[in-house]
Amino acid sequence: MKPGAFTQFYIQLVFSPKHRERLMVEKIRPRIFEYMSGIITNLGHKSIIINGVADHVHLFLGLNPKISISETVKEVKRSSSIFINREKFFPGKFEWQEGYGGFSYGRSQIDRVFEYIKNQERHHQKQTFKTEYMEFLNKNEIEFEEQYLFEFFE
Repeated sequence: MKPGAFTQFYIQLVFSPKHRERLMVEKIRPRIFEYMSGIITNLGHKSIIINGVADHVHLFLGLNPKISISETVKEVKRSSSIFINREKFFPGKFEWQEGYGGFSYGRSQIDRVFEYIKNQERHHQKQTFKTEYMEFLNKNEIEFEEQYLFEFFE
């Protein structure tokens, strides 16, 4: 970082296993999320919280501006896929679905976003991933075409 450059970016990333398979069972999630946190830290970001349910994951981080969001997602998906396959958590080959959602927040929103991600299991007893994701897109006024969204198999 150059002298005199000061930044503060908080980003939530959301993505899913390929075909939205419900592979990330509760028993293995902590190991996967811990590994992802290490990847984020190694990239120079600040890992705030990672959580999810069987069919998707939420990562909340303080962004290192030297590394783009797309490079971050690419590396987290690549490295975590290698880890998941090496550990043989699933029969066959594990892959992440293409694409991701990325949403920015201000410092005053950290606690609220942290609590939201922390309570994913409870939240998804009331709401599907598709509904949640569509709300994120609409609330943030992100234009999208249906054909490019995740494959939602509700």
